[in-house]
Amino acid sequence: QVQLVESGGGLVQAGGSLRLSCAASGSIFSVMGWYRQAPGKERELVALISSGGRTNLSDSVKGRFTISRDNAKNTVYLQMNSLKPEDTAVYYCYVLAVLRNYWGQGTQVTVSS
Repeated sequence: QVQLVESGGGLVQAGGSLRLSCAASGSIFSVMGWYRQAPGKERELVALISSGGRTNLSDSVKGRFTISRDNAKNTVYLQMNSLKPEDTAVYYCYVLAVLRNYWGQGTQVTVSS
């Protein structure tokens, strides 16, 4: 059974940084990444990374966010710099394992202006 444990959310001022982590267990994960959902909005892609290190970042976070993963630890990281109030959302860890999608419980990121 796949389990995802997220950490690293919180409250930060605009221009600050946060690092999210998601440790996964229970399978081999071809793709890992992050989505986010702001109040009243649909869930949207933030960043994905393949097991080979290929990344896909949303245009809204390019140049500010970096995604990485440690395959030995089955952990994916999201380094978020130059945070803006519009980055405020619940961030969800996502993994693809054996053609099934799995989601974390979500971690709140709040950026104050």
